Amino acid sequence: MAIALHRWQDRFHPVRARLRKNPQARLRSPAEVAIAAALGCGIDANRATIDDWLRLPGISIHQARTLATLSQNGVAFFALEDIATALGIAVTALEPLAAAIHFRYYEPTPGAPTQLDLNRTTVAQLMQVPGLPRDWAEWIVRSRQDGPFRDLAEFQRRCQVPPVAMARWMHYLRVG
Repeated sequence: MAIALHRWQDRFHPVRARLRKNPQARLRSPAEVAIAAALGCGIDANRATIDDWLRLPGISIHQARTLATLSQNGVAFFALEDIATALGIAVTALEPLAAAIHFRYYEPTPGAPTQLDLNRTTVAQLMQVPGLPRDWAEWIVRSRQDGPFRDLAEFQRRCQVPPVAMARWMHYLRVG
């Protein structure tokens, strides 16, 4: 009976059918956001990728990158107001999307390495990163004189960090 009801609803609501077929489909309007939320589709603000954010109507690639980078760097979003503040926009601009954005809290993983902010950390703190020699720590701190690092990719490029070292260190470093 439930399957027959879903098929009947899907015939009259092509958006429902599209979302049942592909729950990760891009939403085109606030009305589609409401339908997606009713079907249980949404994104986790604290684990969302750039692609997840881009599923929401009105979110630009720049905004998606900003939100994904912030959450990857350890910033937790607790409410729609936090996202609006991070984007520098009014919360009312995000309210039509609210039904599809979930705010979940995650305990820090025990044993996970503490991440140091490359734009604020000292040579002594950098020396605590496994495998990072003193000369590299000093070079990183000196490199900040050219301006703050925008992200880990810029840090790797500016400091010419070899890929093998970057793969080892990136779990201990962050920007911002």
